[in-house]
Amino acid sequence: MGRENKQIVRLAFFLLFIAACKKDKPAPLTTPPTSAGNDIYIVCEGSLGNGNASLSLYDAGSKLSYEDVYKAANNNQSLGDVFQSMTGIGDKLFLCINNSDKILVVNRTDHKLAGTISVPKPRYILPINETKAYVSTLFSNKVYIINPATYTVTGSFAMPYQNPEGMLLFNNNAYICTWDTACSKLYKVNTATDKIEQEIDLAGKAPQEVLPDANNKLWVLSGNVTKSKKAALTCIEPVDGHTIRSFVFPDKADAIRPVFNKAKNTLYFIEVNYNGGTDFNGVYRMGIDDNQLPAQPFLAAQQYQYFWALGIDPHTDNIYIGDPKGFVQKGSVSVYDAGGSKTTSFEVGIGPGHFYFNE
Repeated sequence: MGRENKQIVRLAFFLLFIAACKKDKPAPLTTPPTSAGNDIYIVCEGSLGNGNASLSLYDAGSKLSYEDVYKAANNNQSLGDVFQSMTGIGDKLFLCINNSDKILVVNRTDHKLAGTISVPKPRYILPINETKAYVSTLFSNKVYIINPATYTVTGSFAMPYQNPEGMLLFNNNAYICTWDTACSKLYKVNTATDKIEQEIDLAGKAPQEVLPDANNKLWVLSGNVTKSKKAALTCIEPVDGHTIRSFVFPDKADAIRPVFNKAKNTLYFIEVNYNGGTDFNGVYRMGIDDNQLPAQPFLAAQQYQYFWALGIDPHTDNIYIGDPKGFVQKGSVSVYDAGGSKTTSFEVGIGPGHFYFNE
């Protein structure tokens, strides 16, 4: 299921949040000189149905932030409705605009539009090689195949359940999550044949994301708390697919956005409380050898606040957190060092949902 079905919950939350809001800071710059190696991009979803998605950029070297760099580079043209994710392939950036049914391809250097690919409800892109990539989609069971060199759709294949979501290329195989509340499997796909070769059992239903740790084990986050499916983490041995350990979250713990630190020995994730409370709300972390889930947040969200984006800078281990502020005004990003001390914050577009770090 897509995160879009939470818009009503977000708006209700905003009625509580607005009392705690501070006056917006002055708007940041909009036109960066050129992309640099230490740029951090912020995928700003926008609010569903309003076509106000945007791409923000932060230069960690100069500590300058730039808002809506796509619009600034493309004659005031908007991205579209619900900017879901961004993936770098070669000298291009591929932007999945979910509710607009398109992938925009832009130049890394100047952010100008280079091409458009029509794909229904695109979510995430998994590069396979220079001429092949997978695109997961919402409200269908299809994974589309595109050629990133020619900006064309070259095929598709069906998954056993709807809502293909997070994907990982690992040992030349694609591991695909299908975020369907009836699904409790991770699927291993042969990227040469585009066929499912293995179904791997998980501790929970509705798998969202899969990522590798320092020991080359796979971690899968499952769950859809709004659909009464508890969040769960499953650590898997990819050689044979057996479960090494698994964790089931408390009923109200809505876990999202798992990410590893640079060493890939510490897993970070967000827990979200949409009701204005502080329980199960903030950024949590755990070691890959831990035997239980963390009981307290590493970085707690405040009352009438929740986080929506989480990223770890692969160069510095700095922690980036996006606050959507109810999805009805500009969001903000706060940066913390690895020890949890806040170093800076800056304003971004509406609904910061993901970070992309130049590596």
